[in-house]
Amino acid sequence: MKSICVFCGSNSGAREAYLAAARALAGAIAGRGLTLVYGGANVGLMGALADAAIAAGGKVVGVMPKALIAREIEHEDLSEFHKVGSMHERKALMADLSDGFIALPGGAGTLEEIFEIWTWGQLGHHAKPMGFLNVAGYYDKLFAFLDHQSDERFMRQVHRDMLLVEREPDRLLDGFAAYSAPVVEKWISPAER
Repeated sequence: MKSICVFCGSNSGAREAYLAAARALAGAIAGRGLTLVYGGANVGLMGALADAAIAAGGKVVGVMPKALIAREIEHEDLSEFHKVGSMHERKALMADLSDGFIALPGGAGTLEEIFEIWTWGQLGHHAKPMGFLNVAGYYDKLFAFLDHQSDERFMRQVHRDMLLVEREPDRLLDGFAAYSAPVVEKWISPAER
C-alpha cells in the first residue's frame, strides 16, 4: 500500500473531536510513509487533514473539480493538485491514485464517495480496503442501518463486513494492511430470496 484516499467534510463539524481525528489520521498516514489523496480543499476537515499531513512531512495529493474551486477553496501547498472537469472525474482519479479509502465525518458528499467505492468493491472492480474512522460515534446509526440491510437480506454479511470500522487511525490502517477482499459469486442466492 502506497496511498490512502480520505473522504471528509469541507466543514469542521460541531465537535473539536472531528478536527482532532482528521489531524491524527493525517499524522498516522504520513508516519507510515503513505501518500494522502483527498479532495484538495483548504477548509473544514479537508484543510485540517492536509495541513497536518504536510506538517508531518507527508506527500499530499488533492483532486478538485473546477466548479468547486471557488466554494471549497483550493489548497495551495500540496505536493500535487489535479483540477478535473466533474465530480465523476474526481472520484475516478482519486480511486486510481489510491490503494485504500477512509471516510472521516462528513455530509452527503462523503457518504456518496465512500459508498460508491464500496459498491465498486462489492462488484469486484477493485480489491482495496475501505473503512470508516468512527469519531465520537458519528457513524453509529449508519452502521445500525447497514446491519439492518444485511438482516433484511438486501446485502450479504460478507459485503457488509468489507467496511472496516475503527475509532483509532492506527488500528484502521493496521486493518487495511491485513485486508483481503472477499470473493462472492452471487449477491443473494435463489434459496435466500
